[in-house]
Order: sequence, then C-alpha cells, then structure tokens
Amino acid sequence: MEIKYFLKYQVFICITLFLLSAFQAGCSGTKPKQSAMKDNYAEAYFKTANDENDKGAYDEAIKDYTKTIEIKPDYAEAYNNRGVAKGKKNDYDGVIQDCAKAIELKPDYALAYYNLWIAKGKKKDYNGAMKDYTKAIELKLDDTNVYNKRGFIRDNKGVYDEAIKDYTKTIEIKPWYAEAYNNRGATKAKKNDYDGAIQDCTKAIELKPDYAEAYNNRGIAKNKKNDYDEAIKDFTKAIEIKPDYALAYYNRGISKYSKSDYDEAIKDFTKAIEIKPDYAEAYNNRGFVKNNKGDYDEAIKDYTKAIELKPDYYEVYGKRGVAKYNKGDIEGANADWENAIKLNPSFEEIFKNDIN
Repeated sequence: MEIKYFLKYQVFICITLFLLSAFQAGCSGTKPKQSAMKDNYAEAYFKTANDENDKGAYDEAIKDYTKTIEIKPDYAEAYNNRGVAKGKKNDYDGVIQDCAKAIELKPDYALAYYNLWIAKGKKKDYNGAMKDYTKAIELKLDDTNVYNKRGFIRDNKGVYDEAIKDYTKTIEIKPWYAEAYNNRGATKAKKNDYDGAIQDCTKAIELKPDYAEAYNNRGIAKNKKNDYDEAIKDFTKAIEIKPDYALAYYNRGISKYSKSDYDEAIKDFTKAIEIKPDYAEAYNNRGFVKNNKGDYDEAIKDYTKAIELKPDYYEVYGKRGVAKYNKGDIEGANADWENAIKLNPSFEEIFKNDIN
C-alpha cells in the first residue's frame, strides 16, 4: 500500500488592484482630451471588474475586463486580472492565454509570470511552470514565499534535493514559517530520510499546533520506520483537528493494517471513502484487506469500483485477478492479469515477484 503525502503550499492567484485615479482631461498637457476620456472609461470598467472578482462574480468580472481591453488594448494589468478570473473558473488555458498577452505587453510583469506558473502547474506542465516561476523570482516578485512555492514544483518533478534547498531558503528568510518545515519534511521522507522528516514536521507542529497536515506527514515517517502505534497517534491527532481529513483516515488505515488490525483498517478506509467517494486508492486498499481476510466477493467489488474510478489502475487489475483466482475463477483471473499487462507491460515481472 502506498502511503500518501500532503504538501502544503499557499496558492493564491493574485490580482493587482490598480486603483488609479482617473486621468483628468489634458492633465499632463500632452494627452488629447478624447484619449484621456477613453482612459477614464477603461479605469472605471477595470475597477468594477476588480470589485466583481473580489466578490466571486467571475463571469461579470471577465466581461468588464474584456470591456476594459476593448477600450485600452495595451492594458497589461487587465489581461492579467482577466486571467485570474478565468482561473477561478478552472479555465487554465484562458489564464495562460491572457497572462502571456500581459507579458507580451509588459515583459517585466512578474505577477503575470506568477499566474502562468499556477495555471501551468494546474495543467501538470511542471517544466513550463518552473520556467515561469523562476522568471518571476528573477523579476523580484514581491512575495516572500517564492522559494517555498518553487520547492513545491521541484518536489512534484521529483527533484528532491533542489526542493529541499528551496524550502531551506524559505526557512532562512522566515524561520517561523511552519509550512516550509512541513514541506521539507515531506520531501525528506520521499528521500527515505525519515528521521529528518520527523524532525521537520515536529518543528512545524511546534510553530503551528493545529497543523493537521504536519501530524499526517509525521505519521507517515513514523509508519515508514515501522513505529505503527506512534504513527496512529499522529494520524488520529490530524483527524481530531480536521475531522473530514480523508487522507489521514487512509493513512491510519494503512498503519492499522500493518498491525494486522484488519477490521479497524477497513473502518478507516470506509471513512475515507465516505468523505471522498472518488477515492480509488481507498477502494483498492479496502479490497486488499478484505482479500487477505478471505472475503473475496467483497474484495472484488472494491477492486471493481477502484477500476471504475481509475481505469488505468493496472495494479488493481492484478489484485482483482488474485481475488478471482482465490475464488477459483481462473478465466476471470487471467483476463484481469492480461489487462494489467496491457496497461503496464512491466506488471508481468512484478507479478512474478509478488502476486499481491
């Protein structure tokens, strides 16, 4: 069973609220009156759009940003903020298009690079996101948390040593920043440095006693060290702080399974599913425990649901095949194993080493 990490980072697509005073006609002595009036109108639409964005009226905000741009086509901030509104609607392609235009108009626009980073990260384009975020840092984006966020990107790319360097830099700048300690701990655990992970997560908890994610991550490291009782205590504390924390229930279920407490493990996986009905991994693990208890029919039901939720879940095809084999359904077992191999040809070798 694969235990899941939680990397906490603050992701806010920021809006620059340029509350500029409206130009007065001829105030500079060089701007024609008609042009100044157009700027006045553009600023009025822009301010209205910002207010709508703040209130969550994203469709109206997009319309007013668009009107701003129609009046003033070179208004980089309007493109950026329209991208922000689109991001709130999960239109990440729209964010990328608008923020790219903002940068075309204003090449040193750090905030637009920042928003590009977020959109590309949402689309799992981590290479592109890294380039944009690095550019934002080069342009001196006014955000003291930049290294923490770049560390998150690097962690997602599997560049763990570089991620740890970024989290360490964040801590040097902000020694009280619990999230950076938590994130560094989670990354250390991925490098099998479980003692370092426990140390960092403990520091995060000292700084932020109600930090459910840090308890969860410390529990993971303890679980990896086979300290199941202490891991369960941490997962339980995370759940006390955050009762709808599906991941903590999931991880506690793994620790309970490791203690051969199958019934309690099933309860935790079931609770994780109640909170998060599309939790394919929880269905998989609950099925695995049921299979080990000899409840093959129920195991097959759980594996089937996991596959419905995640059709490319080759490991579950393999495990469902085992449950069918245990029931004497050799034909069904072979069909599942063949599907697993189609999805991942290396499964055949994995299966030979460990049928479970």
